[in-house]
Amino acid sequence: MASQNVITLTADNFDKEVLQSDVPVLVDFWAAWCGPCRMIAPIIDQLADEYAGRLKVGKVNVDEEAQLAQRYGIMSIPTLYFFKNGEAVSQLVGVRPKAELERVIQTVL
Repeated sequence: MASQNVITLTADNFDKEVLQSDVPVLVDFWAAWCGPCRMIAPIIDQLADEYAGRLKVGKVNVDEEAQLAQRYGIMSIPTLYFFKNGEAVSQLVGVRPKAELERVIQTVL
């Protein structure tokens, strides 16, 4: 079940929710047809719940938000971006174990 703590990001709310956020943000660039995206989705949801209040988690559907995908040079999905103070500070491509994601989260918190 999808987490209540995951925000759907669009071109309309991206700058406000991500670039102007007062907490670090994990952005998952994904698509409905992407098998690896579906594999990592439960981990993203768990992280959103576990880090609620300290880390914001959002998802960008690259099919619906092609401009955002282009803006961040998304070539393959899932791609995870970590933002802090409006800057992209880290990026992971592909399915990664939860422990690896948590290590990156610790560096941005």
